[in-house]
Amino acid sequence: MATGLVSERKSSEAHRLQKLVDRCPKCGKGPMIVDESSGELFCSKCGFVVKEKIEEVGPEWRAFSKEEKEDRSRTGIPSSLAMHDMGLATVIGSKDVDASGKSLPASIRATIERLRTWDSRSQVHEPVDRNLRQAFSELDRLADKLNVSDAVIEKSAYIYRKAVERGLVRGRSISALIAAALYAACRDTETPRTLKDVSAVSNIRKKDIARCYRLLLREMEIKMPVVDPVKCVSRVASKARLSERTKRKALTILKEAEETKTSAGKDPMGLAAAALYVACVLEGENKTQKDIAEAAGVTEVTIRNRYKGLKSALKL
Repeated sequence: MATGLVSERKSSEAHRLQKLVDRCPKCGKGPMIVDESSGELFCSKCGFVVKEKIEEVGPEWRAFSKEEKEDRSRTGIPSSLAMHDMGLATVIGSKDVDASGKSLPASIRATIERLRTWDSRSQVHEPVDRNLRQAFSELDRLADKLNVSDAVIEKSAYIYRKAVERGLVRGRSISALIAAALYAACRDTETPRTLKDVSAVSNIRKKDIARCYRLLLREMEIKMPVVDPVKCVSRVASKARLSERTKRKALTILKEAEETKTSAGKDPMGLAAAALYVACVLEGENKTQKDIAEAAGVTEVTIRNRYKGLKSALKL
């Protein structure tokens, strides 16, 4: 098979040292030779090794065809826990060309196409692989709708894989368990996504997701941090279209409530909504309790109760 380097290794540390050290420091002669296989710089006369284990920092592109020479990507996709094979599987390319870039004969194309079919079928042959493939396909859909970060997706996949190892998936809904894992990852990374949000995008009852979530906490002994209501303010203020001044006032109110222990044991989203309503009243912004309640996904009764508590505790 023909091989060729697309780029010469001009930035190599070994070649740089070879230019700097032109004579051997032991015998005073030379020239100096670089062994790229062992990473050693040594004298050609006495064999004295000047430096060993030199790292090659240049590119390592290899090209077998014209198309590969144009594509100078160093690696493929990164490995990920959110893929059933962690992104480490190999596939047969879709282009009907050989190593030199020539088109395959018609007699071989049918064989290669058949090999591609069996290769794709053999990727998932264990029940666990099929389970993970279905679960992570659902995870991609939920993560896209909830607009969460890659860190949350990786944490969700990690929690679900641990649940599969402990046999918690057997006899339970895959969709409900992956939704519960996603909610647990949001809680663990302090991403402001409520159980109601996850239920809305997954088309699964809130009660079923909560049951699976409690199962994960109990069986896997996961300790969840308390959600900070400050992180919910920005989301509610954006949905309710509140001004930046009102938003900053609400953050000040929440900090004072935390110092006086008023926020202890309260729902973070309801507390953030109540703080925004108090800020609207103080700043003179015309927003009703109903508007903020709809933006926060809580009831007006919750806002009224939290509003009374904040008003009396902070003496507003």
